[in-house]
Amino acid sequence: MDRAPTETDERLDHEEVLGLPFADPALWDMSLTHRSYAFEQGLEATNERLEFLGDAVLGLVITDLAFRQFPELSEGELAKLRAATVKMSTLASVARQLGLGDLVLLGRGEEMSGGRDKASILADGMEAVLGAFYLDKGLDETRSLIERLFWPRMEAYARGEGDRDYKMTLQELASRELGAAPEYRVSSQGPDHAKQFTATVFLRGEPHGSGRGRSKKEAEQHAAREALDLIASRADG
Repeated sequence: MDRAPTETDERLDHEEVLGLPFADPALWDMSLTHRSYAFEQGLEATNERLEFLGDAVLGLVITDLAFRQFPELSEGELAKLRAATVKMSTLASVARQLGLGDLVLLGRGEEMSGGRDKASILADGMEAVLGAFYLDKGLDETRSLIERLFWPRMEAYARGEGDRDYKMTLQELASRELGAAPEYRVSSQGPDHAKQFTATVFLRGEPHGSGRGRSKKEAEQHAAREALDLIASRADG
């Protein structure tokens, strides 16, 4: 995308994407301006400051929501729920649901390297949109928006579904049952813009699971999940 959206495009976008129009459409435009686009166009403003603000607002709302809706959870369990809800992969998933990847303004290099589907760009963009929405609408309406977008994922996590932190779960299990920490060995292949990672997790020197992903962390999560499934099947047997 080589141009900024027109005013008509902007209003259409945020009404369609978020369900509410911005009083200040310039905030919406700024929330979608990646630094690569700003650099190419000679612009000073990017979405990074809005990302900083949105991260704080999201953290506050999710913490409050978790505390009020899950009175049975301990502090540690609440912290895990919050971490799972605000982590990069969850934010990127919400951004994909909203179609932000098609709207973000990217430089040519990021565009050509698949930036519209990069989890980091999508997650940062999602936080920037929330920061812009907070400035435009205030905390109450932003809270309602965040609850609409993130509550289903919080419920799924609390039920044991969704995108859980398998590495943390495996580490706690290994420490408790084996007195040892998991060891991850990661390899990669492919060009930089389409690199694939493969991770194998070892417990006491023995391989227990492997996984692949578009990032080292994703591959390690898949490996940890396979290890947990293996341990569970052995326990059942």
